[in-house]
Amino acid sequence: MTHADLFAEPQYRPLADRMRPQQLSEYCGQQHLLGAGRPLYQAVTQQQLHSMILWGPPGTGKTTLARLLCAGVNAQFVTLSAVTSGVKEIRQAIQEAQQLREKGRQTVLFIDEVHRFNKSQQDAFLPHIEDGTIIFIGATTENPAFEVNRALLSRARAYRLESLADTDILRLLERALTDSENGLGRLNLDFSAEAKELLVKYAGGDARRALSLLEIVSEGRNDTQVSAADLQAVVSERQLAFDKGGDVFYDILSAFHKSIRGSSVDGGLYWYARVLQAGGDPLVIARRLLAIASEDIGLADPQALQVCLNAWDYFHRLGPAEGERAIAEAVVYCALAPKSNALYQAFKSAKKLAADYPDAEVPHHLRNAPTAVHKEQGYGADYRYAHDYPNHYVAGERYLPSQIKPAETGLYQPSERGYEKRYQEKLSWLAELDRSSGWQRGDDE
Repeated sequence: MTHADLFAEPQYRPLADRMRPQQLSEYCGQQHLLGAGRPLYQAVTQQQLHSMILWGPPGTGKTTLARLLCAGVNAQFVTLSAVTSGVKEIRQAIQEAQQLREKGRQTVLFIDEVHRFNKSQQDAFLPHIEDGTIIFIGATTENPAFEVNRALLSRARAYRLESLADTDILRLLERALTDSENGLGRLNLDFSAEAKELLVKYAGGDARRALSLLEIVSEGRNDTQVSAADLQAVVSERQLAFDKGGDVFYDILSAFHKSIRGSSVDGGLYWYARVLQAGGDPLVIARRLLAIASEDIGLADPQALQVCLNAWDYFHRLGPAEGERAIAEAVVYCALAPKSNALYQAFKSAKKLAADYPDAEVPHHLRNAPTAVHKEQGYGADYRYAHDYPNHYVAGERYLPSQIKPAETGLYQPSERGYEKRYQEKLSWLAELDRSSGWQRGDDE
């Protein structure tokens, strides 16, 4: 039998749909949730299914898991898509659930892509979850902490589904290749070990993608032997896991940032290249580098900010072909630059100090006196002009409101790395001048 014969069969369904597990024992992956003693295992074995949000990358089995959990407690499964459904469909689903409840049957209402519902639509489920009309299961590729209403989250447990391991993907493929009823067993395909390994790599932890690629490769074959070269000829380039607005996107940015912070040139370049390979905007990395330059490098190497700005400017002037390399140069520079978060911490402390003393008056000696009235009120009185003093420094002068105690000062504590070692020496020298001056602002007031 050929793939064309399979396709010609009545009510043909894609391989990924045909191979959907019918019971939990066939489900691949997510053992952190489904293993013995784990939360969802307990929910099914104890017949106590609860409302939940299943979130994770595409192809991790969110819809399938919801169906299997529902079957495990013998409940009615009703599904809606947040993309195509509105208030009318929600009301109809709730009415059906109420009717079934009167007959003693539970309803699992499954909402695919729940993050696409607005606040009022999400809120519509709350009373029906609370009174037990429905067991709510939402599926999303986005972090529910950001995309799902707090009220709904408080009534449903969130479970993170992980990308499938290579062993799980291989198990899926083997099952599809040998299953003669729903899979491709009747084609008698013989994949080489290298072809299977490459197919697993192309899948990227996505079960749906793995089965779809397997089906594409099996189409129109004149022989049953499938090599890695055959696979590469069909699949020209792997579809990378990269979502410009989703969790994978932010995970990659996080990995990039942490690589630079950790002084890993390889890590920084790799994650940058991942963004480019997936068609991402190089300026996303340029913006992140600017944040890194002030947060993680700071004054240990103040030149880092300029290097990053120059790379950004270079990109705009010469375009991606040359500009991407300029950003790569900034990546390497920032990875190897001395690291310090002293500036970051100092600014954070300064903002807290301002919040603690939001109404502290500006000391009179620091105020301008543009009019005679201001001068009569003491504005600018006894101000010491720094350039009139040795080293252009007024030892013992105070530049903070009187309410702020000395113990609350010293916001900037430079490290001993890079340029900050010089700043540390400067601060120590200024402090010694203050101590040896014998005068502090307020002594003669």
